[in-house]
Amino acid sequence: MIKLYDQGVYLVDGQELITDPAQLAARVGRPVSQQEAAQGTMAYGILKAHNTSGDMDRLQMRFDSLTSHDITYVGIIQTARASGMKEFPMPYVLTNCHNSLCAVGGTINEDDHRFALSAAHKYGGIYVPTNIAVIHSYNREMMAGCGRMILGSDSHTRYGALGTMGVGEGGGELAKQLVGRTYDVARPGVIAIYLTGSPRPGVGPQDVALSIVGAVYANGYVKNKVMEFVGPGVANLPIEYRNGIDVMTTETTCWSSIWETDARTEEYLAIHGRPEAYRKLAPAPVAYYDGCVYVDLSTVECTIALPMHPSYALPINELKANAKEILTACQERANAQITGARLDLVSKIRDGEIYVDQGIVAGCSGGTYDNVCAVADILRGRSCGNGVFRLSVYPGSMPALSELMKNGALADLVSAGAILRECFCGPCFGAGDTPANGELSIRHTTRNFPNREGSKPGEGQMAGVALMDARSIAATAINGGRLTAATDLDIEYTERPYHFDSSIYEKRVYNGFGRPEPEHELRMGPNIKDWPKLPELSDDLLLQVVSFITDPVTTTDELIPSGETSSYRSNPLRLAEFTLSRKDPGYVGRAKAVHALETAREEGAVPEEVQRVYAALEGVCRVDPHKTVIGSTIYARKPGDGSAREQAASCQRVLGGAANIAGEYATKRYRSNCINWGMTPLQTKDEAALSLGCWVFVPGLRKAILSGETELDAYVVAQDGDVRKTHLFMDPLTPAERQIIADGCLINYYRSH
Repeated sequence: MIKLYDQGVYLVDGQELITDPAQLAARVGRPVSQQEAAQGTMAYGILKAHNTSGDMDRLQMRFDSLTSHDITYVGIIQTARASGMKEFPMPYVLTNCHNSLCAVGGTINEDDHRFALSAAHKYGGIYVPTNIAVIHSYNREMMAGCGRMILGSDSHTRYGALGTMGVGEGGGELAKQLVGRTYDVARPGVIAIYLTGSPRPGVGPQDVALSIVGAVYANGYVKNKVMEFVGPGVANLPIEYRNGIDVMTTETTCWSSIWETDARTEEYLAIHGRPEAYRKLAPAPVAYYDGCVYVDLSTVECTIALPMHPSYALPINELKANAKEILTACQERANAQITGARLDLVSKIRDGEIYVDQGIVAGCSGGTYDNVCAVADILRGRSCGNGVFRLSVYPGSMPALSELMKNGALADLVSAGAILRECFCGPCFGAGDTPANGELSIRHTTRNFPNREGSKPGEGQMAGVALMDARSIAATAINGGRLTAATDLDIEYTERPYHFDSSIYEKRVYNGFGRPEPEHELRMGPNIKDWPKLPELSDDLLLQVVSFITDPVTTTDELIPSGETSSYRSNPLRLAEFTLSRKDPGYVGRAKAVHALETAREEGAVPEEVQRVYAALEGVCRVDPHKTVIGSTIYARKPGDGSAREQAASCQRVLGGAANIAGEYATKRYRSNCINWGMTPLQTKDEAALSLGCWVFVPGLRKAILSGETELDAYVVAQDGDVRKTHLFMDPLTPAERQIIADGCLINYYRSH
C-alpha cells in the first residue's frame, strides 16, 4: 500500500505520524509550531550546515565535493577555465563510464578521457579511468558520508541512503562551485517517505522505487522537494537495497533525498575504509513535513514500468492478467509521442503470455553487489536458453566485480548463459546492448525514455524498454524471455558477505586533490572546442518560435539525444547539430535561419523578414531594431524532464536560442541550465497565442529581469501579420540569475563580475 497524505504531517520520535496540531500538543506535552518542527528534519540540518547566506529561506550553498562523467566534464572545465578557475577548490571526481566505447566518433572519446586526466593533474582532481566504476558507485564507495552534500552533473546524483544529500544539476552549477561561487536556491520543501514493514522475498529495490515513482510523478507530489526516508521499515532494508531505491528518486522529479542512518550505514562505511564518515542521522523528536508518502513494504509487488517513462508502473502480474488491453494503450501512447517508426507491443503476446527479447542489469541502480548476487541465486544451475532472449549484466564497480568473482556469483551467471559486461552506464542512455528493431528489452536501469535503448525511430528503427527489478529479469531469463515475477519462483536467496578491496582503486585511480600542478598542460583533442561568443540580453527581445511541442512532457533526451550523439559533447557547434533531431528534425535548420537574421542585424542590416514583423508592430508598441536581439525559441508544455546534461540548453543557445517558452518547467535543473546559458525561462498560460513560425516581441525584457519583475506583456506576430497581445511570466530569479541572463551566459557573467 502506498498512500499520499493531502496535508503536512508531524513525525514524533521517528515513528508516529500526526496531522492534527492539537493532538501533537497532547502527545508531546506542549504546543509545537510548524516552523519549529520544520527545523527538525534531517534535510534542514544538512542544508543549514552548507548554507553561507545566513538566511535559511534563501540558500547559498557550498558543497563538499563534485562529480561528473565523460559526457559533461569537458564543458564544465572549459566553462570554469574561461571564468578564471586556477584549481579545483574541493574534491572533483571525473569518471569515465558513459563514453567508454571509444570506437564511436573516432578518437574523440579517448581524447576527452586524456583531457580529464590532464585536468586532474593541472587543477588537482580525482580521475577514475574507463571501466573502473560507474559514477555513482564510485561516489558511494569513496566520497559519500553522513551529513555531506555532493553536487553532480548527472541527474542521478543520489547518495541519500548513505546520509549524503546528492543534487544533480547542469554543468553551469558545478562551474560556479569551481570558481568559488554558491549554489543559490529557495529552501525546498521536505516530504516524508515513511517506510514500514519488510519486502517479500523476490521483491527488489526497483520494485519499491517504481511503485513510489508511479504514485508521485504525474501529480508532482515531490517535485523540486527533498524526499526524506524515515520510519521503522528503513531498518529492515540492507544498504544496497536502500541505494537502489534512492537512486531512482530522481525519476519523481524531487530535488534531493536523505535517509535515516543506522548500524547498517556505519558498517557499509567501515567496510569501505571510511568509518569516520559515519554519524547518526535521524529526525528530531518532532519534525514537520510538507507531505508524506506512506509505503508498506510488505505490500509492494514485483513491478514493471512500461515504455516510455518510469512512472508507467504497475504490478507484473496485473499486466499479465490484462496484457492486450494494457499493451495496446501503452503502444498508442508511445506512438503518439514518437516521430518515425511505430512501437508494437501487442505482438509480444504469444499463447496468452508476454515474451520479451532482452534483459539488462546495469549501472548505478541495477549493477549493485546485492542485485547481482540475487540474479546469480536465480540463475544458478539453470539456463537463459539459446533462443532470441539474452541477458547482460554490468557490475557497478571493479571492487564489486572482484568480490563477485571470488564468491562464485559470476560463475553462476556465465554458466547460465548470461553475458558479463564492463562497468559502464551505456544501457541506461542508449549506448550499449541496443536491441534489434521491434524488440522489447527489460532493464534494471534508471530510465526508459524514448530512444534510451539506442533506436532511431526517424530512420525506421524502433525498440522499447520496460524497467524491472534484477530479480524479475532473472526470473524471466530462466523462462526463456516469458515475463515472470520473481515472487512466482521459490528461490533461496543467499547472503554473501562483501569485502571491499581498496587497492583496486589505489592502483588505477589518480587522486590529485590538494596537489594541483599548474604547469601541467591540458591535453586538447581536435574535437575539444571552446564555447563560441554569446551575446548579452538586449533591451527588447524578438523571438521566433522554431519548434512547437505539445506533448505533455518533453525530456532532455528529446531536446538533445543521448547515445552516440554525446560523443560530440566537447564540440558545442558539432553537438548542436543533433538538437531535437529525433523529435523535430527541422529545428536545427529553422534555428540557424533565425541566427542568420541576428548576424545580419549585428552587421548593421535589418533583414526584410524582420522589417515585416516590425511593420506589423507599428502603432502597437515601440521598436528599436538596434536594441533588439533576434533569437529563436522553442515552445513546450513541460520541457526538461530527465537528465541534468546542460547540453539540452547550451545546444539551443549556440544555435541562437534566446529563451524557452513553457507552460511549466519539468525540473529545476533544466530551468537552471537555461538560465546559466543566458536563455530567459519564460512561461505562458496562453498556448493558443503561439504557433510554429510566429514571432514574439518582448519589450523591456532586460529592464524587467534586472528589476526582478516576473510579469511581462508581449506581442505575437503571426505569419499572416496579425498581432496579438499576450502575457508571459517567470518564476522568481535570484539576483545572480538575473545578472547571468542579462550578461548572456554564465561565462560572460564571470568575465564581467
